[in-house]
Amino acid sequence: MNHPDRPDHPVTSFADLALPAEVLRTLTEQGVSEPFPIQSATLPSALAGSDVLGRGRTGSGKTLAFGLALLVRTAGRRAEPKQPLALIMVPTRELAQQVTTALTPYAEALGLRMAAVVGGLSIGRQIAALRDGAEVVVATPGRLHDLIERKACRLGRVRITVLDEADQMCDMGFLPQVTEALDQVHPDGQRMLFSATLDRDVDELVHRYLHDPVVHSVDPSAGAVTTMAHHVLIVHGPDRYAVTTEIASRDGRVLLFLDTRASVDLLTKHLRAHGVHAAALHSGKSQPERSKTLDGFRAGRITALVATNVAARGLHVDDLDLVVNVDPPTDPKDYLHRAGRTARAGASGSVVTLVLSGQRRAMSELTAEAGIEPTVTKVRSGEAELSRITGAKAPSGSPLDAGAPRPKNTNAPFRGMGTSKGASGSTGGAGGGGGAGGKGGKSRKSREAQQLAEARKAARVRRGG
Repeated sequence: MNHPDRPDHPVTSFADLALPAEVLRTLTEQGVSEPFPIQSATLPSALAGSDVLGRGRTGSGKTLAFGLALLVRTAGRRAEPKQPLALIMVPTRELAQQVTTALTPYAEALGLRMAAVVGGLSIGRQIAALRDGAEVVVATPGRLHDLIERKACRLGRVRITVLDEADQMCDMGFLPQVTEALDQVHPDGQRMLFSATLDRDVDELVHRYLHDPVVHSVDPSAGAVTTMAHHVLIVHGPDRYAVTTEIASRDGRVLLFLDTRASVDLLTKHLRAHGVHAAALHSGKSQPERSKTLDGFRAGRITALVATNVAARGLHVDDLDLVVNVDPPTDPKDYLHRAGRTARAGASGSVVTLVLSGQRRAMSELTAEAGIEPTVTKVRSGEAELSRITGAKAPSGSPLDAGAPRPKNTNAPFRGMGTSKGASGSTGGAGGGGGAGGKGGKSRKSREAQQLAEARKAARVRRGG
């Protein structure tokens, strides 16, 4: 709840917050002139040392909302080896690196040392950074757990703890590691928790670890963002590959989601063979590969990022205006996390989901649960309606990788769910792999619809709904 004796009223300027001169100067140097709503709402409470519960989706400016307060309140103290003074926990390596990059200029201005503690990178270097002393640690729960187990990190002196994207950490199975860390930080310290939703696990964290928090709900869920358009495109089975290829060939960047690593790799190979500057992002890639891919996508050298759900977890890319669910999500929360990659910080964007006619009912149920009312359109490759909605256009057809043969069949299945046993993305003719153009078309669509419904049912069971 909010309290009259605490500074809960929003501010309109960073100058109103009595921030150190070094921070105000750095804000100007970084081109940050006015606080975003979440910063305006939460910074007065956070700077005063109150526990904060912030509800809002990613892309709203939360990093500076908790980061500036954490850094300013930590400034002037020095960490002993292996004993940080402030901790930020996030669900993914990418988000940890984004947070570290965003806060480093302000930390340096205040003379604070930061360390990113994530999987996929050298644990030896991270141990060394903690041994040398780091006031602020940004960590994924799994790697932090490993370092605690190795006695390379002790949390008893941590006075400020932030959980960012708390619902995503719980969804990804990190709740035991999160509670382990919270049980070890200083019991009288400040805690700030930010989450898009307050489901059962997050609610437990709030009641167990936050003391009389100031609550702010300052940013709508993806389903309520007025600058985000939602489309469900009904596609003919054998035409799905061509539709996806034309969307990926659009001018500008696009993020395409599929269910499995294998299908991500197969589609990426296909797109590159047809002249699309595509790259894959999934958990099977090393962290340096993932970082290089994201840097290329942000810079525009990569125009089509093909990803599993790992990219939906807190990933921030400026000015991304199109997200495509090539494989429909099976859970409303997955839909909203994927959708949240576009229309960020007041920008506009579109979310497109490709479904077969047999999947339409299951998709309607999912979007209803997510609070979404999408526009439903039947499309085919090469049609003006597809181009109007997505900017799709014909690919150049010039392979980007020397020596890589172009796949013979552009319409064979490339998704994991619903593909008939033994089918591959490079076999057969137009109806190959049991596609809808052959004898097995109707049964394959029925199987895909059934599997989508079963996957959604399993997801509801996991959520306890």
